[in-house]
Amino acid sequence: MLTHLSIRDVVLIEKLDLPFHAGLTALTGETGAGKSILLDSLGLALGERTSSRIIRAGADQSSVTAVFELPGDHPVYALLHELDISSIEKGEPLVLRRVVTKDGRSRAYICDHPLGINVLRRVASLLVEIQGQHEQMGLADQGTHLDLLDHFDVPYPLRHNTAQRWDEWQAARRELLQFRKTIDDAAREEEWLRHTIDDLTALAPQEGEEEELAALRIKLQHDERRGEAVTAALAELTPRDRRSTVPSQALRAASRALSRLLPSPIASDQQTEIHDNRAYQEQAQEALNALDKAEEALAEAETLLSRLAADTSPDSRLLEETEERLFTLRAEARKHRITVTELPQFLTNLKERLTRIERGTEELAELEQKAQQARRAFEESATLLSQARQKASRQLEKKIMAELKPLKLERARFIVEQTPLPPEQWNRRGMEHISFLIAANPGQPPGPLGKVASGGELSRLMLAMKVVLAGRSSLSTLVFDEVDSGVGGATASAIGERLHRVARDVQLLAITHSPQVAARGDHQLRIAKRVSEGHTHTLAEPLSHDERREEIARMLAGDTITDAARAAADSLLGHTGS
Repeated sequence: MLTHLSIRDVVLIEKLDLPFHAGLTALTGETGAGKSILLDSLGLALGERTSSRIIRAGADQSSVTAVFELPGDHPVYALLHELDISSIEKGEPLVLRRVVTKDGRSRAYICDHPLGINVLRRVASLLVEIQGQHEQMGLADQGTHLDLLDHFDVPYPLRHNTAQRWDEWQAARRELLQFRKTIDDAAREEEWLRHTIDDLTALAPQEGEEEELAALRIKLQHDERRGEAVTAALAELTPRDRRSTVPSQALRAASRALSRLLPSPIASDQQTEIHDNRAYQEQAQEALNALDKAEEALAEAETLLSRLAADTSPDSRLLEETEERLFTLRAEARKHRITVTELPQFLTNLKERLTRIERGTEELAELEQKAQQARRAFEESATLLSQARQKASRQLEKKIMAELKPLKLERARFIVEQTPLPPEQWNRRGMEHISFLIAANPGQPPGPLGKVASGGELSRLMLAMKVVLAGRSSLSTLVFDEVDSGVGGATASAIGERLHRVARDVQLLAITHSPQVAARGDHQLRIAKRVSEGHTHTLAEPLSHDERREEIARMLAGDTITDAARAAADSLLGHTGS
């Protein structure tokens, strides 16, 4: 509920701080005292349109702050969380503040968080409802009528079940539409699908195949390089043509030629000559020995190279096949803009798409049946909901009509119109539109509340609604601006009694000129004008019991308060004596 209202520099109000309490608070004062300024100030804090003209003369800006204390489960906290104002804890007082500057700009805050005016209005709509002579924020808005009827006497399980059936139907419809799109898209590419599947099936890519082929390719390339090296080495030991000499033959020929220099059984007449060249013979023998070793080493090298050639047998054909397979896989992957690793799954996906085309008719029929069943389930639940609303409508009409006569609306007819919606406008709330209509006079066709009823009639009708729907709304505060306008006596007394009854469930502020209404208040504020140093100021003050007696007597008698007026005030207040 609203606990505090601070006003600074608004029209005739320089500074005003007002506490508010639960129950019914009557705001009274002479005509022109400034009660409307107070209401306009509250509207400013709630996000209503304004201009720089509200700024008090001589001031630079106007500001209004409204403080609300609410239960932790109030829906406004869920809205704040949705708006990402999560620093405000559940149950924490809400401080709504609005500032208007001379250039016509305004700033809005919730607990010092700056926010847009539209956001402020959304928050305020969950806190306060104003019914006045010029603006009806609740009942005249047809968008609220369905909720008002449902909260009156439509079972929640029916509403909840209908919303669930709607969600299920919409999910089935989305699944059906998506499948149809998939089938249509796939059908247009069926030829491409079959061709691509044939190519990939023939290629038969395997998981991990790229890594295996790449590793095998490297190994085969190494084998080939080793084989080439061994072959080249052996080739150097083999004559390139017929005129070339084999190294081993050359070594043996060299040995034979050199051996002629060594001692051998020759004629004695040559021994002296040979003996005389012993040093030369020793060198020749060393050279011959070296040639023998070279021949042996060459033979050993030929043997080892032959063994390497046998062990290193590069498979050129296998290397060619491996490279061809690897390059084919990579080319196919590039064509489809995927990796080689993704080719097997890509083929699987294509086969599934083709299968869906081939089996699409059967699956499409199943999804269509599912969607039809979901629609029937929604229609069945929504029909039961419509029937419950019809029953609730008659009950609401009956109860509202019973409240209209005491409120001097006995000639009016209140009607709850239930209009079926076309299927394309069905929603999770059902299949109908609810409108509250009124025929203000006999013979007059019923019409929308805001167009047919006058301001006073609409306020009284709103009061009747609130009496019937007391305690069934999340609103914490209701404001009635001169709901008693144009009535008096028994009608004013009836209005006061009903305001008091509604105030048992919700905080209620009533601007009134009626002593019968004011006397029903749990609290009373007097609005007055004062002239000081040539300036007019609007003031507001809470009244004690004795002050209330005097104020109500003034409302009864006018400027001259008589004992009879005080006695009548005592009677209205439920007391006797002075």
